[in-house]
Amino acid sequence: MKPAPFTWHGPRTVDEAVAVLAEVGHEGKVLAGGQSLIPVLAMRLAEPAHLVDINAVAGLDRIVVDATGVTIGALVRHASLERDDAAAAAQPLLRQALRLVAHPTIRNRGTTVGSLAHADPSGEMTSVLTLLGGTITARSARGERTIPATEFFVGPLESALAADELAVSAHFPAASAGTGSAFVEVARRHGDYALCGVGAVATVDPAGAVTGLRCGYLSVSETPLTVDLTDAWNSGDDAAAATAAAARAAVDPLPDIHATAEYRRQLAGVLTVRAAEQAVAQAVQRVGTMGRDNESGHNEEDRSA
Repeated sequence: MKPAPFTWHGPRTVDEAVAVLAEVGHEGKVLAGGQSLIPVLAMRLAEPAHLVDINAVAGLDRIVVDATGVTIGALVRHASLERDDAAAAAQPLLRQALRLVAHPTIRNRGTTVGSLAHADPSGEMTSVLTLLGGTITARSARGERTIPATEFFVGPLESALAADELAVSAHFPAASAGTGSAFVEVARRHGDYALCGVGAVATVDPAGAVTGLRCGYLSVSETPLTVDLTDAWNSGDDAAAATAAAARAAVDPLPDIHATAEYRRQLAGVLTVRAAEQAVAQAVQRVGTMGRDNESGHNEEDRSA
């Protein structure tokens, strides 16, 4: 099929882009990577009268890494963010999740902010942003605002963006000391939408005891779901079983042609334990590495004295 007729707009600046959006309102759609939008247009599931193509807008393809975390512009491609070593060092969960996003050809063109704006509860990056407590910055002719992930995703394929707003960037907080992460999922084929996916962030103290465990889920709820499982993980000898049970109780999957609700719920329990074990192991390793680095630094001081 072919898209319905539309008027194409090619703004060169953010101000030009938001001016067009202010004019066309609900009749407009923003085109960045197009990996979600173009198929929707081709199948005529959406028929916007105006397409606002932001690919020529300068400055939206930047990745900024600082002490607070990773900030990416609206034109940063999945593949660029996945390959960025500084971003991966600041927040390892980004690379861990991005390697599971669709297929390489789609990651080469698709944009991470565009994926977030699409607000698909089956998308890896929506889960990551929510799990990390990230934010979206939106611009309009009325001004700029920062939207927490907990408020950004309001329903399946529905975000808090107004019709005249452009999501210009996303911010992912940096991993704190003593923190480890992991992202696992099960799909019919690698790169397909996951039947269930789980991201985990674990924090341990210097002795290796788990002081925090949060997990984020995809494909098992209408919006990205994050659950604190610290108490379940620290519940005793049957911690894995308790954590899996807590995860199964927290999710609310729907059946479809690919899997029953019960199968997705079972996957949530299994994958939660798998992700948690990996995240805790990484956190313990990072704490150990920091300890050795500190010890090495003291030894250097002793020798220099």
